[in-house]
Amino acid sequence: MEMHQVRYFLAAARLLNFTRAAEECNVAQPSLTRAIKQLEEEFGDDLFRRERNLTHLTEFGRRMTPFLQQCHDSAAAAKNLASSLKKGAVAPMTLALSHSLGLSLFVSHLTELSRAFDGLELRLLRGARDEIAGFLRQGEADIALAGPLAESWDRLESWPLFSERVQVVVGKTHRFAGRNAVEPEDFAGERLIVRSCCEATRDFAAFLKNRQIGPKVSHEIVSEHDHLVLLEAGLGVGLMPESAVLSNCLTFAPVEGLELGRAIVMYAVAGRKRSGAVGAFMNLLRAGDWPAEIRKGASSRVEAA
Repeated sequence: MEMHQVRYFLAAARLLNFTRAAEECNVAQPSLTRAIKQLEEEFGDDLFRRERNLTHLTEFGRRMTPFLQQCHDSAAAAKNLASSLKKGAVAPMTLALSHSLGLSLFVSHLTELSRAFDGLELRLLRGARDEIAGFLRQGEADIALAGPLAESWDRLESWPLFSERVQVVVGKTHRFAGRNAVEPEDFAGERLIVRSCCEATRDFAAFLKNRQIGPKVSHEIVSEHDHLVLLEAGLGVGLMPESAVLSNCLTFAPVEGLELGRAIVMYAVAGRKRSGAVGAFMNLLRAGDWPAEIRKGASSRVEAA
């Protein structure tokens, strides 16, 4: 089936006149008739019943019309999109973020990018470390922002963006809230709320193990929202990065002798063609004043409190 056959059929189905349909399609009537006949042969049934001046669609033709219309509209939309992409009117970009990384850190960069690319179409993916690597490898993401990935390969490019502290966080009704420092021994018998995506989880577990301190229970959480709900309810302690925008029901609790941190890296795949929007966003991230962005997050917490 050729697209010109579909176009000829739709014109004839709308006008119910092969002569007028041929004129509208700017083609000789025999050519239009022949194309529709070939379409009927391919489908195995008549689309039209021709009775001199009473040409009309058969029942088969009426049933096929919406499908052929959809086929025509989809092809036209694909052609328009291809033209827009070629002209730069549409600028798609797929960004993959680790679950533990807040989007608020990058809003100012996305805002600036959208000013430069009016047709920016952002697609956002979330995943754990192994999923982030998979998004890049399979071509589902143009750029990824995460901590150290679980795997590496020779085509993976990386640009370190910033490092920040990771601290213990509790609800404001928790017994740790308001302390100048929490002693490691205080974690004995405490409930831990563990995010499987948190880059500092293993280091924190090693910190407690080296001091032979065992928590009462550990709740393993995947969702960032669920993590916050449990913390706000005072049902345990968790870990959050310094840049996290905390609710006014949460607070950081400094722990004596505990120094945790994480490094955030931008990843892309070497050799793949990048759109103007993707390249511009990568440049914006590499030029970002990340200490200022982290301080901005800290100041917003102070104001909220």
